[in-house]
Amino acid sequence: MSLHTLDIRNANSDKNAMSTEPAGYVIDEQGREIAITEQMIQRACTELDQHWTPVSPAMSASARA
Repeated sequence: MSLHTLDIRNANSDKNAMSTEPAGYVIDEQGREIAITEQMIQRACTELDQHWTPVSPAMSASARA
């Protein structure tokens, strides 16, 4: 297993520009490295944000019991 880190050049790039450089990697079932880009992370966060619902007080109370 290898560890991938961000390139120093990416740290110095424009913070407002969405980078297409990989932010990390995952390994699929066949052992291939699949790049994770900032755009993929932003898209996933947006989708999660759209589907998020707060926990109701009743559910919160039953979790403590």
